[in-house]
Amino acid sequence: MTAAAFALRGITKQFGRTIALDSAQFELRQGTLHALLGENGAGKTTLMRLAFGMLRPDAGTMEMDGTVRRWRSSADAIAAGIGMVHQHFLLVPAMTVAENVSLGERGLFRGFDARAAAERVRKIGAETGLVLDPASRVADLPVGAQQRLEIVKALARDVKILILDEPTAVLSPAESQELYAWLRSFVARGRTVVLITHKVREALALADDVTVLRRGRTVLSGSAAALGESAVIDAMVGATMASGTREREVAHARTPAAGGGAVASLDGVSVTDERGVPRLRDATMDVRAGEIVGVAGVEGSGQRELLRVLGGRTVPNGGTARLPARIGFVPEDRLRDALIPAMTLVENFALKDSGESRGSMPWRAYESRTRTAMAAHDVRASGADSTAGALSGGNQQKFVLGRELEGSPELLVVENPTRGLDIRAAAHVLDELRAARASGVAIVAYSSDLDEVLAIADRMLVCFDGHITPAAADAAIVARALVGLE
Repeated sequence: MTAAAFALRGITKQFGRTIALDSAQFELRQGTLHALLGENGAGKTTLMRLAFGMLRPDAGTMEMDGTVRRWRSSADAIAAGIGMVHQHFLLVPAMTVAENVSLGERGLFRGFDARAAAERVRKIGAETGLVLDPASRVADLPVGAQQRLEIVKALARDVKILILDEPTAVLSPAESQELYAWLRSFVARGRTVVLITHKVREALALADDVTVLRRGRTVLSGSAAALGESAVIDAMVGATMASGTREREVAHARTPAAGGGAVASLDGVSVTDERGVPRLRDATMDVRAGEIVGVAGVEGSGQRELLRVLGGRTVPNGGTARLPARIGFVPEDRLRDALIPAMTLVENFALKDSGESRGSMPWRAYESRTRTAMAAHDVRASGADSTAGALSGGNQQKFVLGRELEGSPELLVVENPTRGLDIRAAAHVLDELRAARASGVAIVAYSSDLDEVLAIADRMLVCFDGHITPAAADAAIVARALVGLE
């Protein structure tokens, strides 16, 4: 039996009236990859933040190599060989990749060796496939590259135990597979990994051990090889709810799209970035009322620019974009582009109308609208006066989607709509998109999870080298178009 590298026993943590963890148990064996699963708000991230020294438990003990330990801060955890890659990026946008990797190192103020820092970034990239330009400014990096940088930051500290919170949420399938292969090689060298994920099937295929949290309690723990997919899903959401979710997925999959007139269209649209590099080339397409147009593309292929033109966030350099007045937009990085964490949910809801509002703010009306949206979209918070930053990532995502769907927009543009969501919350979001389609909303949806977007799309657009190609919602056809084989 492999020895325990780390253990959390009887952990309780309460935030105000909310019990985030209730006597939770977690044991991590040396030299293994351990998947930590659970619904949004189940306590996964809170438990690992305790392990990383970001929080302190109200009750319970923490052991490392059989010795009881107490962290005063994350610095103690890092010194002990624990690293954590956070779902929400902790980067300094104005600094370069190499500078971000070097932040917080001992001796930094005795001098920063830019050449050595850059070489370290290149070396980690060569070993892991997480390739980054050391001189790139973080603010200029796309979301997927920022996620890679967070991982590289942790690896640069020679960690023994690596905790990753939804690390593949914004990575392409190919990038995810590269990361998974590296994680297995990392474990094979005697290191230990905790993977917080909502992808049950991938977790079971990749992990040695699995722990499932539900409502702050540990409800399942054991060898991944001995646990089936159904048992894990039932533990996450409850047997009755899991069965109901599967039935809803089947029912909605059979619901045909309504179809209708063109709501938005692009004619020869091109987008060039600030460095003069063409990102979107001569794009011509339309999206009709009552349909979901799926978008696929590997990072840097033009899908980001396409979605932002359709969402009214980017003005094209050439061509014509005809867009409706009411557009909902759900970006993939909710904390950077959709929410202000320090503001309340009511205030964040009011951001939707901020460009058109005049005069005094009708706060009572906004509070009522916020509460209605929270109830309709299963947003779990202590109240509408909670700050957005206090919500779990999944609840933040559901809040943003609910806000953008409020008032029935003519066009809804979504990027990675289920990023960071557990299986039930993800099914709920996809149900919401199908329901919006049935009500006549035109929807454009991009997901780095190809299976997910194919499951809801009526037709597909594939981005490759800045060009868009129409395709049937067929995995084989889309896969060929993704690499330029039309």
